[in-house]
Amino acid sequence: MAAPGVVKALVLLAAISACGTDSQSLRRVPMFFDPTDRLLNPEDLQKSLPPHQDAGWSVTPEAKTWHELGRAAGAEGDYNKAIAHLTKSAGLAPRWPYPIYDRAFTYLLMKQPGKALEDYRKTLELAPRGFFTAMTAVHTLTREEAGDLPPGLYLAFMTLESVEDATQRRGILQQFVDKYPTFAPGWYKYATVQESLADRLTAIERGLAADPDPQTKGMLLLNKALVLHGAGDYGGSQALLRSVADDPQSTLATEALAKAMVALAAKQ
Repeated sequence: MAAPGVVKALVLLAAISACGTDSQSLRRVPMFFDPTDRLLNPEDLQKSLPPHQDAGWSVTPEAKTWHELGRAAGAEGDYNKAIAHLTKSAGLAPRWPYPIYDRAFTYLLMKQPGKALEDYRKTLELAPRGFFTAMTAVHTLTREEAGDLPPGLYLAFMTLESVEDATQRRGILQQFVDKYPTFAPGWYKYATVQESLADRLTAIERGLAADPDPQTKGMLLLNKALVLHGAGDYGGSQALLRSVADDPQSTLATEALAKAMVALAAKQ
C-alpha cells in the first residue's frame, strides 16, 4: 500500500520513448495510483510512457504510412501483405526498428521462427538498449533453436496477451511455470497475477534465478521493489530501484521506469 497522504496523481520525469531509443531527452508523464492507493505495477507505468516514434531514426511520413498499413494488414490476418508493407516501410527508414520489430512478430505468427529471430536481432542492432519485447524474443527463440526450450513456446507465451479472463490467465500461467520452470518470462507474468506479497516475491525470485534476459530481469526487479514497498521496506525498495537505474546492463525502458518510480516514491 502507498504511504498515507500520498497524492493520487503525480507528475514524474521519465525518458521519452524509453523502451527503444538512446535519446536522453525527458518529458513529463502523468503517473497514477489506483483507487485503492495501490502503487501501479511497472508494466502499467510503462504503458504511460510515450510510444515509440521517430526518436532520431529519420522516419519519413511515407515510412510511417507503410508501417501503419502493415500493422493493419497483420491485424486482419493478411500476413503476406503485412510483410510486404513492413518491408517497404523498413526500406524507407532503414534506421527505424519499429517495422522490423513488427515484421518479426508477423513471421512468428506465420510460424517461421527462424525469420522472426533474424528480424528481432536486427531490431536490437538498431536499438541495442532494447525495443519492446525484442530482447525477450531473441533470448527465448535462441533457446528454442538450441533445443533448450520447446519450439513454439515464445509464440504460445505471446498469445497470453489476448487472454482477458483473470482466472483463465492465472491457470495458464500456472501451467507455464509448472512445465517450463526455467522460462523466466513465465515467472514474471505469473508474479503479476499473485494476490499476496509473499507469493509474488516467491515467483519473482524464481524468475530471477532462471537466467532472464535483460528486459525481463529489469521488470522482475522493479516488481520486487514494489513488493518491498508494499511490505513497508521503503529503504530496500528505493535501493533496489536505484540499482536498476544505475546498472549499465539495464535496458533503457527499465532504467527509465526505475527513475520514474524513485521520483514517485520521493513525492510520498
